Order: sequence, then structure tokens, then C-alpha cells
Amino acid sequence: MIIMAQLINNSLTHESSSDRSRWTALVVLCIGMLMIVLDATIVNVALPSIQDDLGFSQSSLAWVINAYLIAFGGLLLLAGRFGDLLGRRDVFLSGLVLFTVASLVCGLAQSEAMLIGARFVQGVGGAMTSAVILGMIVTMFPEPGEQAKAIGVYSFVASAGGSVGLLLGGILTEAISWHWIFFVNLPIAVVTGVFALRLLSRDKGIGLAGGADVPGAMLIVGALMVGVYTIVEASNYGWGSLHTLGFGAGAVALMAGFVAREATAANPLVPLGIFRSRNLSGANAIQALMVAGMFGLFFLGALYLQRVLGFTSLEVGLGFLPLTAIIGILSLGFSAKLNMRFGPRATLLPGLAFSAAGLGLMSQVSADGSYWSEVLPAMVLMGTGAGLSFPSIMTLAMGGVRPEEAGLASGLVNTTLQVGGAVGLAVLATLSTSRSSSLLAGGDSNAEALTGGYQLAFIIGAGLLVVAIVIAALALRPGAAQAAAAGEEEEIGEPVFSSEAA
Repeated sequence: MIIMAQLINNSLTHESSSDRSRWTALVVLCIGMLMIVLDATIVNVALPSIQDDLGFSQSSLAWVINAYLIAFGGLLLLAGRFGDLLGRRDVFLSGLVLFTVASLVCGLAQSEAMLIGARFVQGVGGAMTSAVILGMIVTMFPEPGEQAKAIGVYSFVASAGGSVGLLLGGILTEAISWHWIFFVNLPIAVVTGVFALRLLSRDKGIGLAGGADVPGAMLIVGALMVGVYTIVEASNYGWGSLHTLGFGAGAVALMAGFVAREATAANPLVPLGIFRSRNLSGANAIQALMVAGMFGLFFLGALYLQRVLGFTSLEVGLGFLPLTAIIGILSLGFSAKLNMRFGPRATLLPGLAFSAAGLGLMSQVSADGSYWSEVLPAMVLMGTGAGLSFPSIMTLAMGGVRPEEAGLASGLVNTTLQVGGAVGLAVLATLSTSRSSSLLAGGDSNAEALTGGYQLAFIIGAGLLVVAIVIAALALRPGAAQAAAAGEEEEIGEPVFSSEAA
């Protein structure tokens, strides 16, 4: 993040103080986003220590992660819409306070119930904070060139923060204790809040009358929370179990009820017309497929390094640094230039191809493999793909949305990121475990069985990226994509963000 701030500062040598304030505000928003992204992965490294200290069973330990994911994934879309209604800065700051207090309670937790409850509240605060950030960024930077650079910075934080969390979690857990993976949020949040109050202008929302749809809110929150719960518990009950099918059907029914409600409500919480944008709908579908593969690389790749190659937690974090560095190099400027020169669609397609190639290469890892010859080349390809793809996806998803719906679109992007990743990871992890169990039963060694399971997951992840390439080629029109990068009107006939919205 220090490097990111320095790069921004260097690019603003001849800019006015007003421009400097906007770019400084971007750094503040991205630090807040980084804190939220880190929390999604930093806890994974500390789970064994938490289990030993608080006496979690293996099944109950999963709820340290699940409690956060259910609240976070379930409330993102609603939090983004509330940002439009009540003001995005107020929602951001309220979420920051809630996240900070919950982090303190997590760090002080002395029981299972206390930690799980605080993690749920932390997820609520995280959803409120992160859901509106992208909406604030695109309204602060209405000029296409600046907006492309700003989205590149945001994309770097959103996509690379996970590997930073693995490294930081390993350092804090090994050097101090697991409590500090939560305490570290406190000074970051305080500094972020102080600067946010100074640098972020208070925006006036369109008011609750513009979309105070309480039944719709209850339906969408219920649908997303039940859906995320179904996904995260599927690995315990099985995808074909009555539990999974029953709760899955409940989530689908709630979502159907939500769509029916929004189609008939006088003031819908989520105007369904927003989905008429092929760029927004297509970009979110592509993002869901991409993050499914990327989450699989983070999670299963880390397990491969630990369980098969014998890496420590700290070494796992260091092993992912090349991927993070490449995403940063590409996202912080290079991808923005490509988006402006060729359009986000033309930049996205090779990025997806690089990502698919990276996962395909990971599917060839071996039980007696080497990080340098088998894993690192895949990291380089995946980092290149993510560094090119994420800024393009964000530009496409936000390019044709009205200013008063910026928070909703931002919440939708984040919901797709989290829920798509959760669904993909749950499916890949389940299939990987099933494959490993089958290989063990067939007489393979533990390392060979684990590797075989990981190989299957990575090849399926590569297949998901191939589907994403097809969607990008067919659903995203070059003209519409170029318009999104140039700041022109998109196909739904609505203007993109204007300076008035800032």
C-alpha cells in the first residue's frame, strides 16, 4: 500500500491541491478495502492456533470463517443500495466503526460463542464498508482516464489483498499470537476513519423514499444469507444431501420472491432495469467465474504448498508474493493505459486467457514437485491474467450505471466477488476432497492422493475461465466496451458518472 501511495504521489507532481485530495482520498478508501480483504484470508492461517486456544471442534471451527462470510455476502447488495439512499460516506464510516469494534471483540474473545458472534458482526461492518467504495471511486473520478487509473488501484487491492493476508497472518500468528490478526485492524481503522472524515465529501443520498422497500430488503438479505449458508455447509453435508437441497431451494424461492417484489414495487430497493446493461451483467458473470478459479488457487494452492511440499505458513505467504507483485505492477497503471487505448473488452480477453493458462499449468503439479519449476510459472501467468482482467471487469461493470445507482452497482460487484468465490471454492474443494479420497482408497500415497485432488480442482478452474472467455467474446460488444472506457453512453441509454455526482 505504501508503494501504491508513492506511485500515485509521483503521478500527481504537477496536479492541483484539489486533485491531490481526491487521490489521497482514493488511498484512504483502498486502505479501508484492504483491511476488509485481508480479513477474508488472514484468519485461515491462524485457525489451528484458534482451535487449540479456544477448544473448537473441527466442525465448529469452520464457523469462524462461515459466520463472517454469511453476514458479509448476505448484506453486500443491501449495503450498496443503502449507500445510494442514505449517502455513501455515512454508510462507509458506520461500517468502519462496526468493523473496528467487532475486531476488538474478536481479539479479546475467550470462548467459541464470543468469537463467532463477533465475526458475524464483523461481516456486517465489512459489508457496509466495502459495498460503497467502488461507487465513491467512480463518482470522484468521472474523467475516463483518471477513472481507469483509480479503478486499477482498487482492483489491485481487491484482487491481491488475499495473498497479502496469507503472509501477514503467518507473520502475526508465528511471531505474536492469533489475537493480533484482529488487533491489527484497530490502528488501520482509526487512521482510515480520521482521514475519511477530512477528505471524503458528505454525499446526499436520494432518500429512503427513493427505495425504502422493506419487504424487498428482507427477501434479498434472506436469499443471500441462506444461499451463502448452503454453500459453506455443503462440504459437511454433501451437495446431494437433503440439508443442502432444502436450504438451496429455500434460497432460490426467496430470490424468486425478491425478483417478483422488485418488478411490482412502486419504489423498488433494486431497480431491475440496471441488469439491462449487457456490460454490467456480463462483467459480473465473468467475474464470478474468474474469482471461483482464483479463490481455488489461493486456498487449494496454499494447501498444496503446505501438505505436499511441506511449506510453513510464512513460506506459503512468501510463495504467493510474486502473484501479488505482478497484479500490482499491471493494475497500477499499465492495465489502465490498455483499457484507454484498446477498450476493456480487448484487454479482458487476453487476461482471461492468461488466467486459464495459469490454472491449467497448476493442474500439472506433482507429488514430488518443485515450487520454482511448477508453481511459480503458474503464479506468473495467473498474476498477469488477474492484473489485466480485474480493472477491465470493474470498468465494464460500472461504466453505464447512473450516479444514483453507483452504490447498488458497487454492492453487486462485491456480492459477485464474494458469493462467486464462495460457490466456486466450495465446489472445487468438495470435488478435490472426493477425488483425493478415491485415490487413497485405490492405494495411492497421501501426497499423491492430495495432489490428484488438487489437480482436478485446478483443471476445473481452468474450464471456468474458458467459459468466461466465451461470455466475454459473445456478450460484450466491442463498441459498448469502448464506450465504457471513453465515458460515453452505454446501451441502456443512461449517462455514465458525471462530475455533479462527486
